[in-house]
Amino acid sequence: MPGGADSVKVAVRVRPFNQRERNAGSACIISMSGDSTTIKNPENGSTKTFSFDYSYWSHNGSQENEEGVFIPDSSNKYTDQRRVFQDLGQGVLDNAWQGYNAALFAYGQTGSGKSYSMIGYGPNKGIVPITCEELFKAIETNKDNSKQLQPTCEKEVSLEVSFSMLEIYNEKVKDLLVKAKQSPEGLKIRQNPQAGFYVDGLKNVPVRNYKEIEKLMEQGTVNRTTASTNMNATSSRSHMVITIRFNQVIRNAGGESNTRSSDINLVDLAGSERADSTGATGDRLKEGSAINQSLSTLGNVISALADISGGKKNVLVPYRNSVLTKLLQTALGGNSRTIMIAALSPADINYDETLSTLRYADRAKKIQNKAVVNESPTDRLIRELKEENAKLLAALGKGGGKTADSEELQRLLLQNESRMADMNKSWEQKLEEARKEWERGHGVSLEHEEEHTEWRTVPYFTNINEDSQLSGVVKLCIRQGETTFGRSATATHSIRGLGIQDQHAVIKNNGSKVTLEPVIGSKIYVNGIKLKSKEELPHLSRIKFGSSCLYLYVGQMKERKPNEEKGYDYDFFMAELAEHRGVAIDLQTPRISESMENLKSYVIFQEFMDLLPQISEANAISVELKKGLKFEAEIKTNEFQPQQAAKEVQIRVTNQINKKVWVWSREKFLHRKDLMEELYCKFMDGESLPQGRDKDPFWDPVEDIFLGSCHVMLQSLSYCVETDEHFTLHNYHGREEAVIKVGIFPLDQKGARLGEESIVEPRELVGKPFSYEICIPEAMGVRWCSEDRSRGVYCKFLGNKNTVKSDTVWGKSYCDFDLKHQVKEKKVTHEFINYLQTHSLVVELWGTQDVGCLCCYPLNEEDQLHRTFNGNGVSDVNGDVLSQLKNKELEIEGLNEDLDSLKKENFNLKKKLDKQQQQIDIKRNRKASVGDIGLDADLAQALRLFFRDVKTVQGQLSEIKEYAKVCQQGTSDNGNIKQALGKQEQKLQEMENKLSGCVTSLKDSVTNTLRKGKR
Repeated sequence: MPGGADSVKVAVRVRPFNQRERNAGSACIISMSGDSTTIKNPENGSTKTFSFDYSYWSHNGSQENEEGVFIPDSSNKYTDQRRVFQDLGQGVLDNAWQGYNAALFAYGQTGSGKSYSMIGYGPNKGIVPITCEELFKAIETNKDNSKQLQPTCEKEVSLEVSFSMLEIYNEKVKDLLVKAKQSPEGLKIRQNPQAGFYVDGLKNVPVRNYKEIEKLMEQGTVNRTTASTNMNATSSRSHMVITIRFNQVIRNAGGESNTRSSDINLVDLAGSERADSTGATGDRLKEGSAINQSLSTLGNVISALADISGGKKNVLVPYRNSVLTKLLQTALGGNSRTIMIAALSPADINYDETLSTLRYADRAKKIQNKAVVNESPTDRLIRELKEENAKLLAALGKGGGKTADSEELQRLLLQNESRMADMNKSWEQKLEEARKEWERGHGVSLEHEEEHTEWRTVPYFTNINEDSQLSGVVKLCIRQGETTFGRSATATHSIRGLGIQDQHAVIKNNGSKVTLEPVIGSKIYVNGIKLKSKEELPHLSRIKFGSSCLYLYVGQMKERKPNEEKGYDYDFFMAELAEHRGVAIDLQTPRISESMENLKSYVIFQEFMDLLPQISEANAISVELKKGLKFEAEIKTNEFQPQQAAKEVQIRVTNQINKKVWVWSREKFLHRKDLMEELYCKFMDGESLPQGRDKDPFWDPVEDIFLGSCHVMLQSLSYCVETDEHFTLHNYHGREEAVIKVGIFPLDQKGARLGEESIVEPRELVGKPFSYEICIPEAMGVRWCSEDRSRGVYCKFLGNKNTVKSDTVWGKSYCDFDLKHQVKEKKVTHEFINYLQTHSLVVELWGTQDVGCLCCYPLNEEDQLHRTFNGNGVSDVNGDVLSQLKNKELEIEGLNEDLDSLKKENFNLKKKLDKQQQQIDIKRNRKASVGDIGLDADLAQALRLFFRDVKTVQGQLSEIKEYAKVCQQGTSDNGNIKQALGKQEQKLQEMENKLSGCVTSLKDSVTNTLRKGKR
C-alpha cells in the first residue's frame, strides 16, 4: 500500500544434487512443508526450522517435456521456473505498473542455483527474462483499463522502457553494455538529494521489445565473460545488477504531461561463501580485500536494518561502506518493494554454508521498506531543473577561479542540461539513436543479429566458465587457413589472462582437419595433457591456455550432434586436469554406506580440488610480477591427535631464489590471493605499485616448517621389550625427508634399562608402577639441510601431556640431537595397556630458516629490503639472477613433465593395487574372528595359553619328584621299587631341564618376533 510499511518478501529454493554431490553419495538435509524449511545437521541429527514467504522444492520430482523444460511430475511437488515467476516476478511487474520501485535479488553460495533462478538455462528461462518478456507482452496487448494505459479522449499514455546492466568487482563498477575499453577506476557513484545514489555515466539503452533486451543481455554477458577470463572475475566473485526503467508518460487534453516511473532492479549477488572473507585469522595483513567488501557490508546493512525493524534505536546503517550497498540503498530500507530469493544446496557436505544462507534470509525478512508511487508532472521536473541550473550558474559566477567546488558545480550543470535535453527528445528519437549506436558497435542491426552467426558453419572454440551462465557465451571461429591466439592485438583472437603470451598458439584449418601448435614457452593443455608439439584436435577436445583460459573445441559441421556439449562443464575440465596430475577423484569419493568421517575427507578433497585453479593463477601472477614464489597445495594430517582424523588443506610457498619456505592455511591463501589480484589489476592498468613489504601479499617473515614424521609402535612396551631402530621420516606427499634413530627402553624401579630376559605378559603390569625412556640420538640424510646449509632442524614428539623438543642443529645433513625423555606411570591401568597396544609415538622433524633475511625477496642487503618500482610497476632485479631463474624454471618444467607422466602411471598402478587390496581385505574379513583380533593379538593369546600349560606341567613334575624322594627315604623294604623310582627321578630331572630350555628359547623367539614386527 502506498506510503505504508512493506516487509521484504523472502523465498528459499533448494536445487537438485550436482555431479560432485552425487559422486560423494550426499544425503539431502533440507525438507519443506508449506512455507517452512527445515535443515538437518548431518553430524548429530538435530534440526532447525525457518519460516519464509515461500519455500520452493526443486530438488526432485520433475520431468522434462518435449521442449526441454522441466515441469512437475505426477507427484506435483516440484517447483518450476514459471511458478517462481508467478509468485515473485509477477509481483515485481505489478508494482512497476503501479509506479513503485521494485527489487529482486538472489543470495546463496556459489553453485547453489542463484543464476538458474534469476537467468535460467536454455529453455528453462529464469525470472529476469520472463519478467522482461511479460512486460512487453502487457505493453503490446495494453488491454488493462485498471492501469489506465488506453489512450482516451481525455488522456494519452506512452510507455517507455530502458535497460542497463552493470557489474561490481573489486569495488569498481563496469558498464556491461559498453564494448570499448573502460577506465580502470570504473564508473563513479554519485548522490542526488532526491534520487539517492546512482552510477554516473551508466548507459541506459531505450528498447522497444523483448528481443532487443535479450540481445543486450547477451552482449552484456559476453563482456562479463571476457572480463572473467582476464582476471577470474566470475559470477562467484562479482555482482551483476540489471535495471529496467519503466516510464508511463501521461498527457492530458491540455498538453500537460505527468510521468509515473519505476526502477526494477534485478541483482545476482556474488557467492555467499565470500561474505566473511574480510581478512584471514592470524594473517599479518588484517585488512580485507576490496573484492569481498561489498558482500560483507551487505550483511552488516541487513543486520542493522533488521535491528531497526525490531525496534532498536540509534542504529547506524553502513550503506556508504561499499559500492553495492550504496546502489541497493533504495531496495533495502528505502522506496522500494523488495523480494529476496535465497538459493540452497541440499547436500550434507554443504551444511554450514546452507545454514548460514537460511539465517541470512531469516534476518532479511524482518526489514521493512516504505514504498511510494514515483509520479510527478514532467513540466514541473523541467522547470525545477532550469531553476537549479540558474542557481548553479550564479554560484559559478561568484566562485571565480578554478577550484574543486567550481568543477563540481560545472559537472552538475552539465548533468542537468543533459537531463533536460533527454526529456525534450521524443521516445522515437531515443530509440533511433540507440539503434544507430548498436550498428556502429556491432556492424549489424538488432533485427539481423541472429543471421550473423559464422560459428554455425565453421569449427570454433567456445569458453568454459565456473559459472554455467557464462559458459558457451564466447565463440571464437577457426576459419580455413591460419588462426592465432595470444595477448597481442595482432593475434586473430586476442585473449587476455594469466600465463598468456603475446603469441600463444597457432591453429591451422585445412577444411577437413584442425591442428593446434604451441608457441615456444606457452602452456597449453589438451584433454588434460600438456601439449608439446603440433597435434590434430579431435571434435570436443578440451583446451586450457595459460592458467585459467578454458575452451571446448567444436569441430566440423558433419561431426556435431545435438546437445553433445552439455556434459563438458567446468567440473569436467577440472577433474580431467586433476586426473592427469595423479589425483584420483573416484578413489577419494566416499559412498553412501560410508561414515561421516569419510564424508569429511571428501569435503577436504573437494577443497583441495577447488584450490588447484586458484594456485595456478597465483603462480602466474607471481611470474608476471617477478616475485619468484611458487605455490603448492597439500593435505595436512594432525599426527598428534590421530583419533580426531583432523585433516586440512594448506599451501606450501617456496621462494625459488633464496629457498625460503612458508606454509599458509587455506583461508590465509584465499585472502592473500584476493590481495594479489588487486595488485595485479593495478599492474595491468599501469598504476604504480605500493612500495615496501608491509602491504605486499607475497611477503611474510620466515617461520618453522614441518618436514616429516614417523610412527613408532608402542606395543612392545606392553611386553617390556625395548625398541631401538632407524625409521624413515616422510612428508605429506610420502617423500623421504630423513632417517632418524629412535629408542624406547623399559626401565626398572631404579631407572636402569631392563634386559631382554624381562619379557612379561601385559596383564602382569596392571596395578604396578612402570616407566620407560624415549631416546632420539641422531638423524641422517636430512634433505632440508642438504639443499641449503643456512637451514636448521629439530625434532619433537608428544610426551606425557607436553611436547618434547630437541635443540636446533644448523647446516648439517647428519644431526646429533641426543634427546632423552623419561615417562613414568605411577600405576598401570588396563586403559594404559590398551593405549600401548593400539597407539604409536609420532616423531616429527621441523625445519628452521636463517632469520638474517626476513623477507621472501631475493635481496639480502638492508637497503634493498624495500623494493622500488619503476613506471609499469615491475621491480628492478639483477638480470643474471633472472636469467638463472629462467633456466631453473625450464629445468623444473622438464622435470614436471616427467613427473606428470609418472604420476599418471602411478595413478593407474594405485587403482590396480587398491583393487587387489580390496580383495585381500575381503578374504581377511572372512577369516577374522569376532572382535577383529589381528596377528599380534593372536600371537599374544597363544603365548598366554602356552605359559599357562607349561606352568601346569612344571607343577606336576615337581609333585612327582617330591613323591619319589619320600619313597626313597622310607624305612620299608620296597625292593626294586626304590631303584625304579630313582631312575624315574633322573629322567624327570632331564625333562625339567629340557622344558626350561624350551621356555627360555621361546622367550628369545618372542622377543625377536616383536622386534621384527615393529620394523
